[in-house]
Amino acid sequence: MKIGVLSLQGGVIEHINHLKKLDIEAIEVKKIDDLKNIDGIILPGGESTTIGKLLKDTNIFLPLKALIQSGLPTWGTCAGMILLAKEIENDERRHLQVMDIKVKRNAFGSQIDSFKRIDIIPEVSNKPIELVFIRAPYIREVGNNVHIIHKVEDKVVAAKQNNILVTSFHPELTDDLSFHRYFINMIK
Repeated sequence: MKIGVLSLQGGVIEHINHLKKLDIEAIEVKKIDDLKNIDGIILPGGESTTIGKLLKDTNIFLPLKALIQSGLPTWGTCAGMILLAKEIENDERRHLQVMDIKVKRNAFGSQIDSFKRIDIIPEVSNKPIELVFIRAPYIREVGNNVHIIHKVEDKVVAAKQNNILVTSFHPELTDDLSFHRYFINMIK
């Protein structure tokens, strides 16, 4: 199994290291050719505006969107969630628009408002999982075919629609591999 990690900006190496710990071949996706022969892709946290611009500058945007729409298992963390959303509440820009969610950028506050918490998310693991929120978005609205995986204070922070998984938080910034295992199981 080969999983690509979009490597234009953001928390790339952390996802790659987690995949390697699970004996998964991780491919850095920096150009169109890197999309070939991958079984899934992770869109990491970072700066969604910058990543969105780089997707277009590198000509990855349309081929990636087509792959996701045709069923490529895809996971967006934080900025990756914003890139996948059909609508961004407090931003005129739109990116891939492949998941029927409306997100709010920086919804929990600025960098100084970043926080951690420990929750049990039964669908992902029976053990407590550390959740790291950094300038995190959350999902304001979900479409009928979107499955909510987890909420924090009544705010949707993890969801799934068909082949797409999104999290507001950063599992790659913890030692816990539960969400990476969950994504690998989506691919299988």
